[in-house]
Amino acid sequence: MIPKEILKKVRRIQIRTRHMVNDVFAGEYHSVFKGRGMEFQEVREYTPGDDVRALDWNVTARMGHPFVKRFTEERELTVLLLVDISASHVFGGTRQLKKDLAAELAAVLAFAAIQNNDRVGLILCTDEVEHYLPPRKGVSHVLRVIRDVLYFQPRHRGTALIPALDFLNHVTTHRTVAFLISDFLTREDLKPTLTVSARRHDLIAIVAGDRREQDWPAAGLVEWADAETGARRLLDTSDARVRRALAAQFAERRAALLQLLSRAGLDTVEVQAGEPYERALDKFFRARVRRFGR
Repeated sequence: MIPKEILKKVRRIQIRTRHMVNDVFAGEYHSVFKGRGMEFQEVREYTPGDDVRALDWNVTARMGHPFVKRFTEERELTVLLLVDISASHVFGGTRQLKKDLAAELAAVLAFAAIQNNDRVGLILCTDEVEHYLPPRKGVSHVLRVIRDVLYFQPRHRGTALIPALDFLNHVTTHRTVAFLISDFLTREDLKPTLTVSARRHDLIAIVAGDRREQDWPAAGLVEWADAETGARRLLDTSDARVRRALAAQFAERRAALLQLLSRAGLDTVEVQAGEPYERALDKFFRARVRRFGR
């Protein structure tokens, strides 16, 4: 039995994200993620302004006046959401956990996809693939996606993204739009697998973080516990040198991650728990539109 608070949270996310998709992202999504090609629909008489390159010369010769071919975009795409549900995502301030942020992002992308008649699937991972929901259409399916991201109880706590990427590459044989939502707190050598995956699919990285991971307050002695390994460390956050060292360590890791993702051929979106993510998504969509055209 799913707890009532989870169902209420799913409903709140549905209301918030569907409104956002309707107002902003559905059209941008359509512009960015094109269908698999153009499908012939009909031949009709030429009207001024039609592209002369679309003239059907056989029909034109037979009928004695110009006709053009009409094509429609073969729209249907498959979108797969790869969501990291390792223990490090049960972290955040009072406003939002990284896990809740991941659920909202999955909802926005899933609702945008089904509004464009695309199918959506879900891969949940820790240091192994924990759960797979095959791609389907429909609002009820999107609600299942949100519910699973929020409520699924993983067997493992660690982070390893290579098994999920390998699963993606084997579960679908055609090119797929894939969003990898993670905090990327892993020590794997990701570059070879990311590069292969980005060549096979349109793979986008969404880096989910929290400001408290990079900006530590002066809170005195703090016992820091690694949610995935259980390792503990005592830190004196009242010491400005300690806080500077922690911030520098985070900045170095972030720079290395962004460089890795870029070199592997991925577009990257950075978002923070408890903060509006609309601007980051809008910036991503607009950049893709400029690059690939409408």
